[in-house]
Amino acid sequence: MLKQHLQLKLGQKLAPQQIQLMKLIQLHTLEFEEELERELEENPALEIAKEDSKEDEYSSLEDAYQDEGTESIETDFDVNEYIYDDEPSYKTASSNYSPDDEEFDNESLLTEGQSLYDYLTEQIHLVNIGDEDLKIAEYLIGNLDTDGYLRREIKSIVDDLAFSQGIYTTKERVEDILENYVQKLDPPGVGARGLQECLLLQIEKKVSSDKAVSLAANILRHQFEALTNKHYNKIIQKYDIEEEDLKDALDEISKLSPKVGGNFDTQTITINQEIIPDFVIQVKDGQVIPMLNSKNAPTLRVSEEYKDILTTYSHDKNSSEHKQAALFIKQKLDAAKWYIDAINQRQNTLLQTITAIVKFQKDYFITGDEKSLKPMILKDVADITGFDISTISRVVKSKYADTPNGIVYLKDLFSDSLTNDDGEEVSTKEIKTHLQEVISKENKRKPLTDDALVVILKEQGYNIARRTIAKYREQLNIPVARLRKEL
Repeated sequence: MLKQHLQLKLGQKLAPQQIQLMKLIQLHTLEFEEELERELEENPALEIAKEDSKEDEYSSLEDAYQDEGTESIETDFDVNEYIYDDEPSYKTASSNYSPDDEEFDNESLLTEGQSLYDYLTEQIHLVNIGDEDLKIAEYLIGNLDTDGYLRREIKSIVDDLAFSQGIYTTKERVEDILENYVQKLDPPGVGARGLQECLLLQIEKKVSSDKAVSLAANILRHQFEALTNKHYNKIIQKYDIEEEDLKDALDEISKLSPKVGGNFDTQTITINQEIIPDFVIQVKDGQVIPMLNSKNAPTLRVSEEYKDILTTYSHDKNSSEHKQAALFIKQKLDAAKWYIDAINQRQNTLLQTITAIVKFQKDYFITGDEKSLKPMILKDVADITGFDISTISRVVKSKYADTPNGIVYLKDLFSDSLTNDDGEEVSTKEIKTHLQEVISKENKRKPLTDDALVVILKEQGYNIARRTIAKYREQLNIPVARLRKEL
């Protein structure tokens, strides 16, 4: 039996304006400019005001529509609601930017480049090869990755040739075409199935009569595992050579490229974009002054054409065409108002956040020394600004600041804290900097192990465990001691 009953329920739901604001906040300057251009194209009620336009556009609108002899128009919405505004929100002029912002050029440079596939295909067509073998060679070239390696199994390629190309062949034939045709193309090393083969293909192109080159080829061919593990003593004993001979051979190997396809574009057209700082931080007389990049503070207004349409509509209530136009304008004005309000909130949120960060890291911005970075997490900034942690996370996402010491990625300013022997909280970034300095000064013939690094950092006042040292070392992309060994 069905029963009807009432139930009260409380819930939270994000308004469209809030969703729009969250999307705008996490955009960096280049993305924001693209989003702004898209909105200007889609919403003709929006336009960018000229820099010399300082007057209130909507106060002039109010004067234009005041006519005591005009009879009010009855519609399903109030036109005056979109004409008058006691506190106009469309004017978004702001002085929160640097006068030097014109230095940042955001033009995207479109450059045409030849892909690795096109380059190799051109070469293979100049080789004296049968038609079916040519198709197999082209298919092999098409299976190379951007580094120039053939990562797929030959057996899988044989199966694909049968199903997709109608070419029934053998594994041996495909390997023969790969080794005698594809791997002979330029650049040397292309078509390799692994790093060892890639380096060997390159070293074999060099003059074999050279002693260092011959030794390098032998090491790559027969002692590759010992080379990668840096067991230099084993190699010296194996070939009964002097240490200087091994140095010369290693020097030849270091000239080889592990990624021969890296100099080619992965697409025919690539877009090269430089980093545009979202914030500008200046230091004057010991004071740190944070500002927004002017590209984050556009001045928007309603277009003149739409003002004329509204003026005509307000004086002509009998025209159905004008009524339809006004209904369209109502939707666009709603969208424009929401959008400009969101931009205003975005500017305020960004400025408050960078101000809080500068307050925390004042010493760092003055000195530029990473050791002066204080421990700072998202919650610290959220407590100062009053924003939610998720909002702070969106603000710092993909954002950069132009400082007197160079462009800084905002996320790099955040770090956890550890307590040193003096009971002071220090940033983990400071510890990483010390770790990097110690490793850079070590004897490369006898690199410091993680246990040795623990002892050294403990002497400097940082009492941390060996596993923590290993974690920081990996985060800094520093290999273990055995792989840092040099002759």
